[in-house]
Amino acid sequence: REDDKDTLRILVATDCHLGYMEKDEIRRFDSFEAFEEICSLAKQKEVDFVLLGGDLFHENKPSRSTLVKTIEILRRYCLNDLPVKFQVVSDQTVNFPNRFGHVNYEDPHFNVGLPVFTIHGNHDDPAGVDNLSAIDILSACNLVNYFGKMDLGGSGVGQIAVHPVLVKKGTTTVALYGLGNIRDERLNRMFQTPHSVQWMRPESQEGLSVSDWFNILVLHQNRIKTNPKSAINEHFLPRFLDFVVWGHEHECLIDPQEVPGMGFHITQPGSSVATSLIDGEAKPKHVLLLEIKGNQYRPNKIPLMTVRPFEYAEVVLKDEADVDPNDQASVLEHLDKIVRNLIEKSSQPTASRSEAKLPLVRIKVDYSGFSTINPQRFGQKYVGKVANPQDILIFSKAAKKRQTTTGENIDESEKLRPEELNQQTIEALVAENNLKMEILPVDDLDIALHDFVSKDDKTAFYACLQRNLDETRKKLNSEAEKFKIEEEDIIVKVGECMQV
Repeated sequence: REDDKDTLRILVATDCHLGYMEKDEIRRFDSFEAFEEICSLAKQKEVDFVLLGGDLFHENKPSRSTLVKTIEILRRYCLNDLPVKFQVVSDQTVNFPNRFGHVNYEDPHFNVGLPVFTIHGNHDDPAGVDNLSAIDILSACNLVNYFGKMDLGGSGVGQIAVHPVLVKKGTTTVALYGLGNIRDERLNRMFQTPHSVQWMRPESQEGLSVSDWFNILVLHQNRIKTNPKSAINEHFLPRFLDFVVWGHEHECLIDPQEVPGMGFHITQPGSSVATSLIDGEAKPKHVLLLEIKGNQYRPNKIPLMTVRPFEYAEVVLKDEADVDPNDQASVLEHLDKIVRNLIEKSSQPTASRSEAKLPLVRIKVDYSGFSTINPQRFGQKYVGKVANPQDILIFSKAAKKRQTTTGENIDESEKLRPEELNQQTIEALVAENNLKMEILPVDDLDIALHDFVSKDDKTAFYACLQRNLDETRKKLNSEAEKFKIEEEDIIVKVGECMQV
């Protein structure tokens, strides 16, 4: 390529969820095959580096099997003698705050030919007393460059400073900002609290002004606004950005979309493996080849060929003419017909599939006015024909419309997303029972419960208590000086009284 020396080529992917369904005989290798294809594409397209948008792992504490497979893939594709044609010119001890404090390809003991840069997501975020994640293991092995890890400090809203990784290739300069997953409610409050989130701009150097940098942000947060407090609005982000890579949302919306009034474009690559059998995940999966030259960029979307086919359909039983509410056999016959059609549709050869795989099939059935069917029994006849015979059917009822204060009707079902159907939070329980939390802050206890349940962090409550005790001690010590004189006076007076 003639302009190769000035064109930075980045392969962008998010939400690989390595280890997903690792105990399922049929689907156990799906996440690894997709990730290996991503690495293979990076090698084939001769990219400068791979950029991952969080949730590399599905579990916060991945199994040994998952860790070994991941390390094998990264070692196979990332360690080689190929030259790295860009430089990191920022303070690397700030960008990569681990024991080594530099980008992995600069380590003289390793031949890194394909650097990987990644942030953490909500599935593989840091936890425990040492605030470590599974990504830290890969970073210590020198296989990935882990950035965007923030120390939020103690309780309260907290403050963060987002420092960019400054990348230079020829005349092209890129400021790469990373923001690993932070609880949406907390980050939402931080964005709306002045000076809580500070975006550090590149300093002028060697004839480069701030405007010469192409600014990329990669983050991993809720984007769909089912509840404004539990999602991040695009308008919270700074206007100086040029390009945003949005992780966490699994629907593939890879074509960059401009945000009105903000001046930057957002790409949402989506997941490389389907973890929720919903409509959004049934869309074809892609990764993005991003070419940047100066302040211009060119996006090229690349379909993933190894992804298991997934067919999704919705059916409203009361609208089907050949279904009788009093005859369950007619319901079964109708659903069987839909499943057979979906299996046939998935088996048709397409350019986007490298080999035939058993398809995933999901039918969302609105059964208003009908009785449900046992999904496990229904799926038995499709063993060996679909990858998920036990949960082909999911039943739902037509949601009632509720009116908002603005007068518009909102579908109740729109408030719910598969990942968000979690336990009632501490905050809600405290409010519901009118409890008074006088020792531990509600937010801190809420986070501790989440870490204990979701991340199997046995020390979560101990760490929460210890942190609050430390903060209380500091506060008491700072106030002790002004009470010291009063204490001495009291002792003297008590002594005088006792003499009398």
